[in-house]
Amino acid sequence: MRSATIDTFGPLAGLALVFDMDGVIINSGVTHREAWVAFNRRFGLETGDAVLDRVHGWRNDDIVREFFGDGLSSEEVAARGAGKEALYREMIADRVGSLLVPGIRSFLERYRARPIGLASNAEPRNVDFVLDRGGLRRYFRVVVDGHQVRHPKPHPEVYLRAASLLGMAPANCIAFEDSTGGVAAARAAGMRVVGITTGCHSLPGAHYMAADFRSMELVSWLGAQKPAV
Repeated sequence: MRSATIDTFGPLAGLALVFDMDGVIINSGVTHREAWVAFNRRFGLETGDAVLDRVHGWRNDDIVREFFGDGLSSEEVAARGAGKEALYREMIADRVGSLLVPGIRSFLERYRARPIGLASNAEPRNVDFVLDRGGLRRYFRVVVDGHQVRHPKPHPEVYLRAASLLGMAPANCIAFEDSTGGVAAARAAGMRVVGITTGCHSLPGAHYMAADFRSMELVSWLGAQKPAV
């Protein structure tokens, strides 16, 4: 469905944009990895690149169980996830602006008349931290984080919820993703997908690939997109 309040003129008329956060809005992958390594060492756990690669894009409860096993209570899982994210926010506190993916601010400004949403597996406090410290919140009509859905990516629920809150059919949404699980989630929701290659150089299923948001070829590709329904 399409909201009657959404304009039908201008760039991307009849379409919405839905963004993942980590790796799409903020180039946070290296810092997240460093934070997990440092946090896990508090428990005597060394964390290698292979497992960090595997959990890229996962929600925190799944990551904590991957690292520490299934023996933790739900409260312990939540506490460890919160502890790691507090460390992560401390590590990026003075660097949010410099860590934004190149071109994202001007890209959001270019399409600010469109319905724009965020759909992320991230913790709510991280979402608020990045949007507020980065001065980007005003661009997003809808924000869906990993605690607002039962099933995280690669399940499509987070994208379906974002589309519903925007009043848009998923087929008329273009998602921006940096992980294989995120691409799978957006595709399963029925969206077109732009792969941003900050974390993975191979994103099977993406309809278009770009290194960041400075590409005029990306703008041209978006300009060729038309509403499906």
